[in-house]
Amino acid sequence: MRRVPQPLKLPLFLLSLTMCISPTAFSQNASEDESTIVYPAAYFAEYAPVTAQDMLDRIPGLVRSSGGSGVTGGARGGTSRGGGGAGGRRGLGDGAGINQVLINGKRTAGKTNQASSQLDRIAAELVDYVEIIRGTSADLDVRGSGQVVNVVLLEEISTSSLSYQAEMARYWDHDAQPGGSLSYSGEIGNLDFLFSAQATPRHEFRLRKEESVLGDFSPNDAVREEKTRDQTDYEYSLNLNYLVNEQSSVRFNALYGLNDSETDVGRWTVDLKTSPRRVVQEREDNDSDRDNWEIGGDYEYNFANGNRFKILFINNESNDDSLRERYEVFDGGDENKNLFLHNVTRDQERIVRGSYTMEPLERQSLEVGVERAQTILNSKLSLAIESSTGSPSQDFGGLVPITNSSSRVEEIRLEPFLVHNWQFNPRMSLESTLKYESSEIEQSGDVFNKRDFDFLKPKLDYRFNITPALQLRGTLEKTVSQLSFRDFVAASDFNDNDSNVLAGNSQLRQEEAWQFDLNLEYRLPNDVGVVDTSIFYHDLENVIDRIDVSPSPDELESANGNIGDGERYGFRANASIRMGMINLPNVLFNTRFFVQDSQVTDPFLGIDRRTREYVRGTLFLGFRHDVTRYNMNYGLGWNNRFESNRKTYDLEDIELTAGDPRWNAFVEVIAFNDITFRLSGLLIPAIDCRERQRFVGAISREILEEIEDSCDTNGRTITLRINGTF
Repeated sequence: MRRVPQPLKLPLFLLSLTMCISPTAFSQNASEDESTIVYPAAYFAEYAPVTAQDMLDRIPGLVRSSGGSGVTGGARGGTSRGGGGAGGRRGLGDGAGINQVLINGKRTAGKTNQASSQLDRIAAELVDYVEIIRGTSADLDVRGSGQVVNVVLLEEISTSSLSYQAEMARYWDHDAQPGGSLSYSGEIGNLDFLFSAQATPRHEFRLRKEESVLGDFSPNDAVREEKTRDQTDYEYSLNLNYLVNEQSSVRFNALYGLNDSETDVGRWTVDLKTSPRRVVQEREDNDSDRDNWEIGGDYEYNFANGNRFKILFINNESNDDSLRERYEVFDGGDENKNLFLHNVTRDQERIVRGSYTMEPLERQSLEVGVERAQTILNSKLSLAIESSTGSPSQDFGGLVPITNSSSRVEEIRLEPFLVHNWQFNPRMSLESTLKYESSEIEQSGDVFNKRDFDFLKPKLDYRFNITPALQLRGTLEKTVSQLSFRDFVAASDFNDNDSNVLAGNSQLRQEEAWQFDLNLEYRLPNDVGVVDTSIFYHDLENVIDRIDVSPSPDELESANGNIGDGERYGFRANASIRMGMINLPNVLFNTRFFVQDSQVTDPFLGIDRRTREYVRGTLFLGFRHDVTRYNMNYGLGWNNRFESNRKTYDLEDIELTAGDPRWNAFVEVIAFNDITFRLSGLLIPAIDCRERQRFVGAISREILEEIEDSCDTNGRTITLRINGTF
């Protein structure tokens, strides 16, 4: 039996101590449902909100990293392993994230097009009240490990509403890009609709500087790289909700997005080993055409005895066509192409989910259902280089072909599930879930491989309202990761100029984990704020990391693979408090603290080390101040990562990364005709640095070849947004 890790002993003690405090030490007005907090529209009146998101920004505990609050923001960092389709989430069962969002108690049948993305498009005058649901219930469309935010709209409103936003963003290289959006919502009889179109500027200018030394620490070279990306994301979405009768309803959602990205790279390399020093100039054209679409819908029927039948579907597709061409630039302006890299991918996902919910006993509900999913990746990679041997081809940019690979990966997954919800009493509930997953993954093209997988995935979600203000949540769950099918096939490598292609691994299998989470949340009296702490421990199986897939001792190659078992554990603490104790009740102070550690055995060196999680921890401090007298608010946010010897191990190199904190600020004024002017910006951008140690052959030989020390930043960004509704 594993002992409790040393870093968890103090958080466990603090949680235990808090639970032992007499419930009479806490006081808050009780409601009929102790697990639900209700904020009526009148609560937000003094803030003069324009959209539903403006209302959520004023609720303690729903925190954005920009200095405001809201359910759509998060801490800096984070990754997801996506299969085909959008979003990278596995299935539709529980959703993702801590704060789930519902509109009128219903989820949006989509991954890219979700209810949380609609909050900026819904006029505040249409909102009746907002619920923060902290308990579990069979009536909820989502089942997450945290709370659920339910935005309930007025039923008697039948007029239409037009919301608009215009924005202008100015970047570090003095480039200015416009953007904006239009949203039209309304009601025709029993049909509610919301249509929106938006253009979001994604321009970026990034500067990177690198210096390197050889294995004997003598100077090697110095690199300066300037990367400019011109990109605007366009997105069109439609949400329909039709009430057939009192028993049944239908919802339909659609989304289409596209962007064309043009990236110019200029690179200057100074050879420090020669005298006089030689300068090599290169430039790159990196162009990408992307588009994605998604349609989803659901039908719900409520029987007279309270039982419910629901079926929903999602169909999405994402296409990416990227071309990278590199040229050496000579004195006088002549150029010589030395790299051609063309990568075309298509991700597809189709999901159907049906369930039947009943109440066999008092205070108990049972949901029985099944989910079927098809996930597909089609990928084609073409690589050519300048070479004195071989035959150049015009299909490969006039260079000599090296790689012309084509692959298709398809997964068919079937998942029957059973969910039992038991409300022991008004203060205590237990939700038990049992899923059985059966899947088949088939890869064809350059490599043929077909494999079958079976997983049993139980989950327990226990919630206890110690008092109306103090809630304990505990979950125990077996999880299975969503594989990234791009790890199965060869793909472009944009992180290492000395490596153009990442190898694929057709033997990769899902990462599994037993996850234990314990959370304690305290809501301060009189809506002063929320404080919550949690600890987690994950027992990992088949951890995904880099492994050796070299075809021969003279041709070293690595890819993502399974390296064995491991563990991950950590502690979170969040606070969102109104500063009424210093006579500033309209100042909302937010802080988030997160730290984690992990352990796994490295496949190259045989040492115990951390897993490749994106961050070791974060600390966020921020506030927003509503000056209601002038219909004005402003805020400031500081976000910092904990680095603490965060290393990435590969077959031939070791990377150590670090970064500086980010400072964000905003000021917002609601002027004439309820038009909102918001000025926001990244005031002090982070400088991200990396030390890469390259070795002669594998790192296990311990023969140091070169040390690269580089830092890069994208500079300050200032954005002016104007919002309003008709």
